Amino acid sequence: MDTVLRDVRVVDGSGGPSYHADVALADGRIAEIHRETDGGPRPVAARAVDGAGLALSPGFIDMHAHSDLAVLRDPAHTAKVAQGVTLEVLGQDGLSYAPVDDRTLAEVRAQITGWNGGAPGDTSVDFTWRTVGEYLDRLDHGFDGDGIAVNAAYLVPQGTVRMLAVGWDDRAATAGELARMRRLVAEGLEQGAVGLSSGLTYTPGMYASDAELTELCRVVARYDGYYCPHHRSYGAGALEAYAEMVAVTREAGCALHLAHATMNFGVNKGRAPELLALLDKALDDGADISLDTYPYTPGCTTLVAMLPSWAGEGGPEAVLARLRDDTTAAAIRHALEVTGSDGCHGVPIAWDTVEISGVADPALTGHIGKTVAERAAERGEEPWTTARRLLIADRLGSTILQHVGHEENVRRIMRHRVHTGGSDGILQGRKPHPRAYGTFPHYLGGYVRELGVLSLEECVAHLTSRPAARLRLPDRGLVREGYRADLVLFDPETVAAGATFEAPRTLPAGIPHVLIDGRFVMADGRRTDVLAGRAVRRTPGRRRSAPPYAESEPPPPGPYRHPT
Repeated sequence: MDTVLRDVRVVDGSGGPSYHADVALADGRIAEIHRETDGGPRPVAARAVDGAGLALSPGFIDMHAHSDLAVLRDPAHTAKVAQGVTLEVLGQDGLSYAPVDDRTLAEVRAQITGWNGGAPGDTSVDFTWRTVGEYLDRLDHGFDGDGIAVNAAYLVPQGTVRMLAVGWDDRAATAGELARMRRLVAEGLEQGAVGLSSGLTYTPGMYASDAELTELCRVVARYDGYYCPHHRSYGAGALEAYAEMVAVTREAGCALHLAHATMNFGVNKGRAPELLALLDKALDDGADISLDTYPYTPGCTTLVAMLPSWAGEGGPEAVLARLRDDTTAAAIRHALEVTGSDGCHGVPIAWDTVEISGVADPALTGHIGKTVAERAAERGEEPWTTARRLLIADRLGSTILQHVGHEENVRRIMRHRVHTGGSDGILQGRKPHPRAYGTFPHYLGGYVRELGVLSLEECVAHLTSRPAARLRLPDRGLVREGYRADLVLFDPETVAAGATFEAPRTLPAGIPHVLIDGRFVMADGRRTDVLAGRAVRRTPGRRRSAPPYAESEPPPPGPYRHPT
C-alpha cells in the first residue's frame, strides 16, 4: 500500500449513511476500505494520515468551469485545488479555444478575454493546438510534461463551431455549413470531448435556430454525450427557454445538462417551483436531464454580453465600431434600457445592479468594485455613457457581477434530485465573483452546516457521484474499492469558504488534504508541487448506427486514443 487514511468518516458519494473506516490507497486507486466493524488487521502503508475528525469524500467535480487557459497558465491552480476540486468541465457556454483555425482563434481570444485572459498579444499561454484532440493532448502535457493541477473534461463549444463554419452572420446556416458543423462536433467527440455546450445569449452561437441545435444534438446523442446549454434567457423568458432546451434534446434523443440553472431578475422571484415542475414532468416522461448551480445569488459575465445580439454581428471589431457610432450606440442604449436586450435576458438593465469586477486594461482599474451607476455618479454622467466608454476603452474585456438573483430560488433548485455543483468561476479580474474560490466549501459550510438545506451525505452526492454519472465516468465519484483515488479530506465542523465579495481570492478553511490519482495535491492545508491532473476523455462506447456526418462527406476518424 502507498497511503492509508486512518479513522476517517467516509461520506462515500452515494448519498447513503456515512461510516468510519481506514481507507488504503495503492497505484492511484482505492485498494482497501476497512470499516471499524470489520475486525481483523488494519491496513498498513508507507504513509499514514490521521483522519480523526475528518470526512473523506470523492473529489468534487466542477460541472461548469472557466479554467480553459488557467490550467495551462497557473501550475498551482490553487483556486480550485484548495476547494477539493479534482475534475473540472471546460469548454462552457459555447465559447472556447478548440476546434479553431487561425482566424477564429484570434476572434475567440478577443471575445472571451474577460473570462479567461488570453487576448491577442497575450503570450502567457502558447496556443499550439487547433483541434479538440490537440487541446486535450496539451492538457496531458501540462507543465514540462508533468500534467496540470486537476483533471479536466471538455465540451465542444457550439458558438466556436458556428464561428468556424458560418462566421458571425445572424442567419440560418446553409446545408453545407450545417454539414460542416456536424462534422466538427463529431470530430471533437471522437477526439475525447464529453458533449456539446452552447451560449445562447452570446454571439455567434445565439444565432442558431432550434432546428440547427437539434441537428448538432443528434450527433451528440450518437456518441452518448450530453448537451450543456446556457439557454436563451434567465430573465423574462426563462421558463420558455428551459422548455425550449428540453424540447430540442428530446427531439434529438440527447441527454441534457442545464448550465447554471437558476431563475434571476425580479420577474422570476419565487418561481423556482415552476422550473422544477417542468423538469420533473420531463424526467417522469423519460427524459435524461441534469443541471448545475452555484450557491450564490449574483451572476457573473462580461459587460459586452449585455448588448443586443444584433450589435454582436460581425465579431468584436464590428461591436466596437457600432459603439463608436453615436446613432448606432443610441439604438443599443434603447435596447438595453427600454425594451430589454436579449443579451440581458429580455429585462431592461438596472445599472445599479451591474458591478464592474475586472478590466483587461490596468489603466481602468478605477472602475472595479463599483456599479456602473456609482461610477457614473462619480464622473457626473449617465450610466450608459460610462458603460459605453468602458466597453470601448477596454476593448470589450470588462467583466461584471450582476446582482439579480433570489435566495429562495437558489435553495429550492439545489435540493432537486438531478442537481449538481458548478462554480461558473471566472478567475480573471481583480475582484472576481467569490464562487471561483468558494463554491464547494460554501456548499458544505454554508448550505449544509449553517443552513441545513442539504444533509452532508446528500450534498456530497450532488458534488461527486451525480456529476460522475453525467460524465459517464465508470470509476470516479464514489469511495469504493477499485475506484480512482481522487479524494478530499475535510472537517465538517470548520469547512467554509474564505472568499467573499470584498475579498474574493481568499482560500477556504477546513480542507487539509486533496488527492488526485492517490497523490497529495494539498497536504496539511498547503498546495504541493504535484501535477496529477490529466485530460479526461469521453469513455469510448458503442456509437449509434446512424452516421453523425453528412452522407456526402467522408466519415470522421475512428475513436481517439491518447498515446501512453
